[in-house]
Amino acid sequence: MRALHLACDISAGIGCTTLVAMATITVVSVLGRALFSHPIQGDVELVQLGCAVCVASFLPYTQFRHGNIIVDFFTTRASERTRTALDGFGTLLYALMMALICWRVAAGGLRAHEDQETSPLMEIPIWVPYLLMLPGLALGALLGFVQTAEHFGAVRRAASTAAAGR
Repeated sequence: MRALHLACDISAGIGCTTLVAMATITVVSVLGRALFSHPIQGDVELVQLGCAVCVASFLPYTQFRHGNIIVDFFTTRASERTRTALDGFGTLLYALMMALICWRVAAGGLRAHEDQETSPLMEIPIWVPYLLMLPGLALGALLGFVQTAEHFGAVRRAASTAAAGR
């Protein structure tokens, strides 16, 4: 789990660096437009592509820190074991969704590479941001599967303890 923690921190650092770069591009472009009537050509395009990379990079960190929204209105009176089982199921759904998104982003990136698709203004190869999204998405899926195993392991241990106590 220590390696996953480090990987999530690195992924968040990449997302943070991307976010700062996008903010810098935006500020420089706005100032260039206001002061010199010369914005950065393709600034919006760069920010759009960077946003996808940024979100994919922050997802594993958020999942590792259990920072995703959990609606526990219906489970407040449930036993700890039931809540842990439901959390495990929710984490499994998260992991499966991340794996699906990772697969489709990889397929989309390959297709964009084959078609030599580029962005409209700056002609940036579209497959590059797709490629940059993959590590964060794959890490999120891996982390989700590990956390699912931990949740269900805790449920099994609680069941064994309860059975031994009878």
